[in-house]
Amino acid sequence: MVATGTLLTFVVAALASLFMAWAIGAGSSGSTPFAAAVGANAISVMRAGFVVGLLGFAGAVLQGANVTEAVGTQLIGGVSLTATAAIVGLLTAAILVAIGVFTGYPIATAFTVTGAVVGVGLALGGDPAWAKYRQIATLWVLTPFVGGGVAYFTARLLRAPSVPERYAIAVLGGLVGALVATIEFAALGPAGQQGSIAGTLGAGLPVGASVVAFGCAFLVAAVLYRGLVTDPEATQRRFLLALGGLVAFSAGGSQVGLAIGPLVPLLGEFAIPLPAVLAGGGIGLLLGSWTGAPRMIKALAQDYSSLGPRRSIAALIPSFAIAQAAVAFGIPVSFNEIVVSAIIGSGYAAGGSGVSRRKMLYTILAWIGSLVLALALGYGTFTVIDTLA
Repeated sequence: MVATGTLLTFVVAALASLFMAWAIGAGSSGSTPFAAAVGANAISVMRAGFVVGLLGFAGAVLQGANVTEAVGTQLIGGVSLTATAAIVGLLTAAILVAIGVFTGYPIATAFTVTGAVVGVGLALGGDPAWAKYRQIATLWVLTPFVGGGVAYFTARLLRAPSVPERYAIAVLGGLVGALVATIEFAALGPAGQQGSIAGTLGAGLPVGASVVAFGCAFLVAAVLYRGLVTDPEATQRRFLLALGGLVAFSAGGSQVGLAIGPLVPLLGEFAIPLPAVLAGGGIGLLLGSWTGAPRMIKALAQDYSSLGPRRSIAALIPSFAIAQAAVAFGIPVSFNEIVVSAIIGSGYAAGGSGVSRRKMLYTILAWIGSLVLALALGYGTFTVIDTLA
């Protein structure tokens, strides 16, 4: 039987997790997916916040397990997070993210949560998980170069007069279709596992998963090509919104782990299944997207770069791919870093005239500062509480 004091501490930790989920929904996962679409005037700010909340909830439930388990169990070695440590880590990160939301600067959520969890874990006497840190650092360092570089060259391709736009967008859409067919969802796999659309359909057919993925790519490319011939402007806008939706879904699958990951070591004691906690975190993301995301959507859509539809498409394709890679490998990643890098890369494809260099500098400093500050505050705050207890 669980003691009343232990249960109360867990409830406080769960509320801290919900607050973190709200802060993430209002910040990175709620603002970045549709920022490029809003910047291209494909959707209004308020409608974007509403839609991204629903898609983020779906992503949290269907793809949130990998990052959640990584944040909860793989960032520190030798010890398991206690309820008090989870509370301190979550509140430290959530307050920093909330400050970013209300000041208009996108704090990198993955930086703050990772720093805070590592900080409280070290204060508990845990050992640094150097192998996981190298994996995380590799993705964080490569993201601006890979995401921004792919966005840059994609935007140049779409602007090239020698390449008809209907061909370029159709091919890009086909690549996105193939990726969607191969990513994994909880609902498609057996109990406790995940499965892909291609794998599920290919398992019952002699053609196999690779042919199903190719068929999905061909179908998406054909639909886009036909639409671009008959109504280019409307088709381009629909494709842009579809990409924003995929990024929003991926954001839910990644960012929910940052909110509820610290609770994972506590779930066994209370016999709470992970899917239920994922759904609770998804609700927090949804509420954050509906109540706080519009401010950050405006900041990303208008302050970083004046994007047209082509450059917005160029920004969202690498964002979706990087996000899904992070989900697959269970790596906490900042959607602010992913999308801002891609937006800047696509902006430079037009000469960089629409890119705010001053905003870029402040954002990078905020990312680095949030990681260091979260680690120091998490370590220091837990040490003080543990000493006084």
